[in-house]
Amino acid sequence: MKKLVYSAGCMALALAFTACGGSAKKSNDKTNETVKPEYTVVESPAVDLAGFPTDNDGYVVIFDGTTLTGWRGYGKDYVPGKWTIDEGAIKFNGSGGGEAQDGEGGDLIFAHKFKNFELELEWKVSKGSNSGIFYLAQEIQAKDPKTGELRLEPIYISSPEYQVLDNQNHPDAKLGKDNNRQSASLYDMIPAIPQNAKPFGEWNKAKIMVYKGTVVHGQNDENVVEYHLWTQQWTDMLQASKFSQEKWPLAFELLNNCGGENREGYIGLQDHGDDVWYRNIRIKILD
Repeated sequence: MKKLVYSAGCMALALAFTACGGSAKKSNDKTNETVKPEYTVVESPAVDLAGFPTDNDGYVVIFDGTTLTGWRGYGKDYVPGKWTIDEGAIKFNGSGGGEAQDGEGGDLIFAHKFKNFELELEWKVSKGSNSGIFYLAQEIQAKDPKTGELRLEPIYISSPEYQVLDNQNHPDAKLGKDNNRQSASLYDMIPAIPQNAKPFGEWNKAKIMVYKGTVVHGQNDENVVEYHLWTQQWTDMLQASKFSQEKWPLAFELLNNCGGENREGYIGLQDHGDDVWYRNIRIKILD
């Protein structure tokens, strides 16, 4: 496992590998710091996609309903016990106590970094549930300014988030601005329009396309969000969010340079403490 270390203000280093972007989180974090700490991008061995089947549409099937091969916990080398296979779907078995409450939980990632791709999957939630799909994520460790120890930063500090939510019953649906915390939105930044999510207990189709900085969210066969990474538009959205340079300089740096110098990162599924299912997960590599 290789670690690349950065210090505050080291963005100009010729060999620096800047970390990937993220979206705003659903809880009131107390991790925000006014002084940007040193941080590390943890690089781990990648899963070989040659070991996964390709379907007739040219998509690599990264979850076929029977095995969690290729998946692991964020910041872990194993699948946490609360992630199981349930009737052909990856299920997070919620505790109802909030996100990542113990060692058996935490976010799940597919252990291969993707650059230009089209991701398709289906999801459903139980009543009042909350989750999310991350993309272009990195594993980030930052030095605690008080103790000097490295701590694992949450995945959302380095990844845009496709919101997964029961819009009718979860309070987050009414927070944020202009419904930008509802299903398929770029979490806390851009609302999904039209908002066409199905009720809890029913399967929804999700699609995420990333191609040379253009990002499109699809929901139930309609495109509902489009934006452009590494542009003034992206920087302005960050500055208007909780991840602004003033409020959270480390997050702003990571997000503003989403994907690092290679413009690539992990696919992730969120543990937000609630029951959620994902199935038929496939990805097409775009040249």
